[in-house]
Amino acid sequence: MQEPSIRSEETFAKKHGAWVWLLHSLPTLLVLAFLGGLAYWGHQSGWALPKFSALFGDGAADKDDWCTEHSVPKSICVECDESLLPRVKSVWCKKHGVHFCLFERPELAQLPSVPQITQADLDRAQRALDLKERPGNNSKCKLQERRLQLASEAVLDKMGVEHHHSATEGLIVETVTASGEITFEQSRVAPISSPVPGRTWYVSEKGKLGAAVQRGDVLALVDALDVGKAKTEFLQAFAQVGLKAKSLEYLKPLKDTGAVTDPQYREAETVLREAQIRLMGAQQTLVNFGLPLQLDSIKDKSAEELAKHLQFFGIPEAVRKLLDARTMSANLLPVLAPRDGVVTAAKTVPGENVEPSKTLFVVTDSSRMWLVLNVRAEDVKYVRVRDAKTGQPGQTVRFRPDGSDTEVSGELVWRGSQLDERTRTVPFRAELSNSDGSLFANAFGVGQIVLREEKKAIVVPNEALHWEGDCRIVFVRDKNFHKPGAPKVFHVRTVRAGVTNGAYTEIIAGLLPGEVIATKNSANLRAEVLKNNLGLG
Repeated sequence: MQEPSIRSEETFAKKHGAWVWLLHSLPTLLVLAFLGGLAYWGHQSGWALPKFSALFGDGAADKDDWCTEHSVPKSICVECDESLLPRVKSVWCKKHGVHFCLFERPELAQLPSVPQITQADLDRAQRALDLKERPGNNSKCKLQERRLQLASEAVLDKMGVEHHHSATEGLIVETVTASGEITFEQSRVAPISSPVPGRTWYVSEKGKLGAAVQRGDVLALVDALDVGKAKTEFLQAFAQVGLKAKSLEYLKPLKDTGAVTDPQYREAETVLREAQIRLMGAQQTLVNFGLPLQLDSIKDKSAEELAKHLQFFGIPEAVRKLLDARTMSANLLPVLAPRDGVVTAAKTVPGENVEPSKTLFVVTDSSRMWLVLNVRAEDVKYVRVRDAKTGQPGQTVRFRPDGSDTEVSGELVWRGSQLDERTRTVPFRAELSNSDGSLFANAFGVGQIVLREEKKAIVVPNEALHWEGDCRIVFVRDKNFHKPGAPKVFHVRTVRAGVTNGAYTEIIAGLLPGEVIATKNSANLRAEVLKNNLGLG
């Protein structure tokens, strides 16, 4: 069935064979043609690239008036004829680590008028230098003596260099980053247990997980045999004191008449004192159980009244209504909330046996939380906590829990005294306000310890800065750049850099607000400076 098709293809190949071959060979022929043309051009030009003047001269000079070394017309070259733009002698500022320090020589700033250097400017720079060691410049650096001149402003457009951004005043925040965890404040966490063994008889609504409680609220009732024994001992001691007191009162008139000897009377006094001591011991036992009974409040009660009073002593009236005085024993011990807060753990149910060692409830006040940060050993020297003696506050911490869009802040109040064996970090603690309850214990995240915050720091885009091995430089546009007939010059300026925040870097010294610098593609200016420096040492 396929024989006719095969024969037709063979017929087509015989008729058009030359065209098919040419079509397949066309890419190879084009490459050979390009290489032949390139060889011819190289032979004619001596394999020399176009000069800078041909690319960027913009027709500003003819062949005889071109300075090949500085890529500008000779007639306007400020490097060849310094009278066109007198050179200022470079002076090293040891204090700020830059050449041409504008804090010392503000007249050198490329601004329309001489700026006024204030004490606030000097203090801002000193704070940055005092905090930590900053990358420095070599005093022997020579790049700052260069002025990069262009034949015309159009050259910058061809190079793609932007020079409309000026050094500005902006907010710079210098921080130490540390991982952290939010925890409950230890002093605000109250684990609650029964002081005696027994059995959970009742759990109130306040004893349920998540319940908001106030100090003194009943969380549960424990049926404890030791409580019943303590109440019985107290009743017995109370009765004995009353009996011994009446006996002594009876002997007192007999002593006055001589019917009772002095030793007999003293013996009765001793017996009464012993009974009083036993009563005090029984009272203290009740206090230890959380039943603070005051003797003055019961001194006029009869034994029957006191027994009824002690049966449900310490249990609020609202809970007493649930109890039948005729059938309930006096063994019930109320488990009370020791502070205001929220029940964050409820670990017992009615009928469960309890021991003093077992935690029944945990009540936590979460209005304030702790943030524990793990600071690297090399950053510890920059971190300051609250000074209890002088009252100096600790540094501010800004913390963002994982998965949260909310940032919280607090004050550092404590520093650990040892390195963690595994992470080699030092724990620091900050206090956080949680009045709205938005923070959760055991939440991890990243914290920023604020070392320094400058609202009027001098900042420039990162792309304007260049590191040349021994100095950091920027290209500052001459203040007369746009004046008719003025040379189109950029000054190479050494600067002292501070902290980098995002796309901007702080300039501690070497620039003033308002000075215009080269930003985007300023690396092209750097390349031109380095090219002109070749062979100059």
